Amino acid sequence: MSELPDLLERYRRGAELLAMVLTGVFGEEEDFAIAPGKWSIRTIVAHVADAELVGAARFRQVIAEENPAINAYDQDAWARNLDYAHRKPKQSLETFRRIRAENYGLLKDQPPVVFERTCMHSENGIMTLHQMLEGYAGHAESHARQLQEIRDAYKQAKSKK
Repeated sequence: MSELPDLLERYRRGAELLAMVLTGVFGEEEDFAIAPGKWSIRTIVAHVADAELVGAARFRQVIAEENPAINAYDQDAWARNLDYAHRKPKQSLETFRRIRAENYGLLKDQPPVVFERTCMHSENGIMTLHQMLEGYAGHAESHARQLQEIRDAYKQAKSKK
């Protein structure tokens, strides 16, 4: 397999990866944080869903427009002002899964040359669609690892009580 099909498959599987890590999460575990000021499972899953929504717009801009400007966003402000602390993780996961599936459907049918299209990111500078796809594939994977670490820490904290 070439690199692009592998990357697209990694991207697609991000939703499955998060769903597996979140299997069985409920109750106080949803709000457990490893340390004060760190994000909980609830907050992380809401963030991942909203980040994928942002990605949906970005992917479409890069495909449709010539070198569009892509603005960074303040993820902490989103978490605070979009009430991540009260979002239901299962709903956030379903939102993520639905948007990721839509994005994958769009991306998988694009010819390879489209992944060379560029945008101007306000923090990262010139980026290709391929680089953006790599970032979003890695985003779900890194948060899946983070969620597993939180779950492990929660289990350890519960066993000490």
